[in-house]
Order: sequence, then C-alpha cells, then structure tokens
Amino acid sequence: MIANYIDQIIMFCAGIWITAVGFGYLPLPGNATTQPPWVSTIAGHFKWMGPLLLAIAVVLAVFK
Repeated sequence: MIANYIDQIIMFCAGIWITAVGFGYLPLPGNATTQPPWVSTIAGHFKWMGPLLLAIAVVLAVFK
C-alpha cells in the first residue's frame, strides 16, 4: 500500500520536472551546444507529456 503511494509521488515529481523543462522554466541537463538535434524535439514534447504524467499520477493515487 505504501509502495504504491511512493511510486505515485515519484511519478508526480517527474511530471513536475518534465513540465518545467517543457515550458522552459528549467534548462535541460547538459551542454546545449553539444546536444544532438533530437533533444530539442523531445523537449518540445515535454509540454504535453509532463501534464499527462501528472494527471496519470493523480488518478492512480486516488483510485488505488
């Protein structure tokens, strides 16, 4: 039971971080000049993946 909540807390924190990176509040880790071009594409998807992960974490925490 407690392990489920710990899993949801970790998922919620990851969702917050992904959302913050997607909307530009936090930079991506690493040097921006040496990153391959696909990194910016993935970071663009963080705008919808982060809130989706947050919603999934909340729904799973409520209904488990």
